[in-house]
Amino acid sequence: MFIDKVNIFLTAGRGGEGCISFRREKYVPYGGPNGGNGGKGGDIYFEGDPEKTTLLDLSYKPKFNAKDGHKGLPNDKFGKYGQDLVIKVPLGTLVFKNGELFADIKNVGEKVLVVKGGRGGRGNASFKTGRHTAPRIAEKGEPGQTAEINLELRLIAEVGFVGFPNAGKSTLLSKISAARPKIADYPFTTLSPNLGVVDYKGIHFVAADIPGIIEGAHEGKGLGFEFLRHIRRTRVLLHIVDASGFDGNKNPYNNYKIINSELKKYSKYILKKQVLVVLNKIDLPYSDKHIKIFKKNLKDKKFFKISSLTGQGIDILLKEVVKILSKPIVFNPQEEIETIPIKKYIYETEFKISVDKNGVFVVTGSKVQTLTKMTKFNEDDSLRRYQNILKKMGLEFELETMGAKPGDTVKICDFEFTFEK
Repeated sequence: MFIDKVNIFLTAGRGGEGCISFRREKYVPYGGPNGGNGGKGGDIYFEGDPEKTTLLDLSYKPKFNAKDGHKGLPNDKFGKYGQDLVIKVPLGTLVFKNGELFADIKNVGEKVLVVKGGRGGRGNASFKTGRHTAPRIAEKGEPGQTAEINLELRLIAEVGFVGFPNAGKSTLLSKISAARPKIADYPFTTLSPNLGVVDYKGIHFVAADIPGIIEGAHEGKGLGFEFLRHIRRTRVLLHIVDASGFDGNKNPYNNYKIINSELKKYSKYILKKQVLVVLNKIDLPYSDKHIKIFKKNLKDKKFFKISSLTGQGIDILLKEVVKILSKPIVFNPQEEIETIPIKKYIYETEFKISVDKNGVFVVTGSKVQTLTKMTKFNEDDSLRRYQNILKKMGLEFELETMGAKPGDTVKICDFEFTFEK
């Protein structure tokens, strides 16, 4: 089953807790704190894998979690790092993170870090000072990053086949490559794109057979434009036309104009690619009559006459395709190509305070929320440290400015506190 779009949710590993421990050794009467730090949580990566051709396996499991870091140990031993999670994806996969393009994985083994694991919490050995020689302070591990990921596969091929259903696209692909797509004499035999590697006199290129488009595809008729994203990367398009008119009942030239119109409605940049018109099935009746119509209407445009079944004219077509592909790639600034946006670093205040309808003061902000999630509230020293940090950040002063009075409720993350001066 061919799946080229999938939504998944990623959660990186949480850092391990810091350890509270003190040396207890004979002849060491003043053994100090020796609690180690927790291990870092596992990261999550995407990696390009040439063996993958679909996103099907990811559709079965919408949630992925990396391993958490291990807790710190006595004797200044750090906790073990959480194991990273590497998710294999096909080449040509676009990664959208929280709605924005984040990465375009094109190369074998290309690895992209998507969400980072949280840092390990510090053990009490890290809080020892000259004045505070026996701290009972340790941190919880930092939560790992989370993200909603949309994956979109765009097959990497130099040449793409487009045309009406039953134009002979799959037959041509099977003739020039080792691909063996399903072929039958009725429309919509091909329901998903097929790839084939073409070897023409020692020159290799990848061709993609895109399922047939029909009139009204832009309105969702037939398969709609479901798979046209796969020709966005191609350098050459072969517009395959059934020269026989499909049992002689249709005018191939009208079909040609319909497909061009539908492609234009999908994207105004598609037809700016190099397009070769290929009249297929010239071995069938009625084809000569329809070829004359093409000659009359396409006076300034070169077209190729082939028979995918007998092989007639295919060598001339491939020679032209190879000639085009041998030319250096010229970037067209008007071409529709996604670019990964430049990262922007925006300054945010350490905290923001709002008052909900119940009169509760709600504090938000990444710094204060991370501090809250990493504090061990069951340890008096940790709680005292937490309060001191918030006071130095100016939270107490800001709450008073906004009208907070002793006894009012202050909410940070999932914790509720009673405000006292």
